[in-house]
Amino acid sequence: MLFSSFVAARYLKPKRTFVSIITVISILGVALGVWLLAVVIAVFTGYGERIKESILGFEPHLVLKTGGIVENWPEAYEKVKAEEGVTSVTPFVAGQVVMQYTNERGTFRLAPMIRGMLPPEGEELERMNAMTARMKDPDFPFDPEKTLPRGSFDINDFYSAVIGDGFADSNGIEVGDTILLYAPSDFDRIMNSLNEVESSDSEESRRAGLDEIREMTAPQELTITGIFDSGHWDFDSNIVFLHLETAQVLYNFDLEECHGIAVRLNDGFQANVLKDRFYEFLPQQYLVLTWMEMNKLIFDAVAAERQAMYLILFMIMIVGGFCIMNTMITVTFQKRSEIGLMKALGAREGQVAWVFLFQGILVGLVGVLVGLLMAQFTLYFRNDMAGFIGRNFGVDIFSAEIYKVDGGLPAQQTVRDLVIISTGAFLACIIASVIPAVIAASLQPAKALRSE
Repeated sequence: MLFSSFVAARYLKPKRTFVSIITVISILGVALGVWLLAVVIAVFTGYGERIKESILGFEPHLVLKTGGIVENWPEAYEKVKAEEGVTSVTPFVAGQVVMQYTNERGTFRLAPMIRGMLPPEGEELERMNAMTARMKDPDFPFDPEKTLPRGSFDINDFYSAVIGDGFADSNGIEVGDTILLYAPSDFDRIMNSLNEVESSDSEESRRAGLDEIREMTAPQELTITGIFDSGHWDFDSNIVFLHLETAQVLYNFDLEECHGIAVRLNDGFQANVLKDRFYEFLPQQYLVLTWMEMNKLIFDAVAAERQAMYLILFMIMIVGGFCIMNTMITVTFQKRSEIGLMKALGAREGQVAWVFLFQGILVGLVGVLVGLLMAQFTLYFRNDMAGFIGRNFGVDIFSAEIYKVDGGLPAQQTVRDLVIISTGAFLACIIASVIPAVIAASLQPAKALRSE
């Protein structure tokens, strides 16, 4: 074995140079495959974890629904709140409304989603306030560490609202501004009343109908008390939080009616366990959904793309393996006289085969090591590199609008991924060296030395 490894090292390092060009190309082929696969998989893993963090940090872990309007939410609310592991429970009213906002640029009408809920208290309030967006301190405009909160998560008042920073910035809304919310159901009633007014014969009935329409169109006037930043683009650009009773008024609900009940847990990953426990005491009409089920399409899409990239990029390693095989077969025929001489002096077929197997092992080890080091360097400076490419080439590598999360290019490495990538690349190198090893071992000394 020592003989084979010694000869393999000599073949990789010729007499005249420190290392051969063929060896460098073989190592770079393996290193580039490991580097690219490690970086891409780390980014996909980080992207998936970023989405999980934003969902777990902002969305409810469990949602109780009935397929329609929940008519007696306090009964289920008290039962769920008493369960161990539950940190907060709130009924909610969620849906689309028409929003009107006026500033110096004019009057704008938008259609955001509202989420009416009970005002958070205690730890839940601290958690929501921790997500308050930050702005530069006007007293220290050039110090990025000096920031001030943009309000707070305060919806205790019936006439207060909290919106996302994406929604606020895109529409020029600041803390203290006033918005008007119209219920979408009002428009159906308005159209029906207009039809009645048009078909009315008397002036009195027309006036009465117009007065009724004016009452219908009375909006909910709310003051922005806070601007949040959840880290998830969808939430930050489209949701308005307000008091539960205000949302009930917009949707013409009674005080004991809502769209569902949101539940948060000590550990979001125990959602399936709590789901089974809830089904034991909740009425039959209730459906319990976990955060994983509610966001299944997102997680399935990320997982499918991750697996596809694994398969596609692993092909680079296979191509690199074929390159190693090709160069080693070339070396085999170049060294056929030396191989014949070794066998004539008593080298066994196994020893000759191990010469080329050791070459594959050495190329694989060095290539994997270099590739992993390149990957660590790239991931460490990934945001700097992405910024450089964006500034000089106009390419937005990780757009928050497309990928729905902000905070820069995400990346997270796992031991499992590194082991799979390293092992796969190493095995590809070994397999690539098997055929040259078999060719070299099968050479007959007499035929190999015939031309000498």
